[in-house]
Amino acid sequence: MPLVRFHRSTLPAQPWKNGGGVTQEVLCLPQGSSPDQFDWRVSIAHIASSGPFSVFAGIDRVITLLEGPGVRLRSHDGAIDHRLDTPLQPFAFPGDTPLRADLLGRDCHDFNVMTRRQVRTARVQVLREATTLPRSREGLFMVVHGGWELQGVAPVRLASDEGLWWRESGLAWQLSPQDADAAILAVSIEPASP
Repeated sequence: MPLVRFHRSTLPAQPWKNGGGVTQEVLCLPQGSSPDQFDWRVSIAHIASSGPFSVFAGIDRVITLLEGPGVRLRSHDGAIDHRLDTPLQPFAFPGDTPLRADLLGRDCHDFNVMTRRQVRTARVQVLREATTLPRSREGLFMVVHGGWELQGVAPVRLASDEGLWWRESGLAWQLSPQDADAAILAVSIEPASP
């Protein structure tokens, strides 16, 4: 049952195919899987210019603005027209819908969770107060503001831009903020319903 810690500043960065930004991958499971094979993937994107979003067939996505003025997400058919302009408000959408992202000002950063629809489901929450989360087979935490103490197997302290992920454990977590302005992203991953 691995618990893997990470820091945002040390995540590897890769340019987008269209040159519109850079992605820092937090994890892609199973490890070593390609963009066509992963069960779930978490990344942080730097959106530097307006343009099309990559299409991921069979994938559900949850995107959360971290910093910057954000983007307007629009599908060609008008079914999706969403201003992602408020930090720390997750927005879920099907990854197989072609979308255009138009910057609402300067560049921005967002937190992305992607799950293969027939294999996994994701719940993304932003927590600001002490919380007990139910058991989750797999998941991830990333601190956005302040410090947090996490109690799973043993106490873990995380500061801003630090996080951890786990798999195959079924851990329940107690989260305690250490600062008045603390905020943490909590991702719970479960098997998809048959």
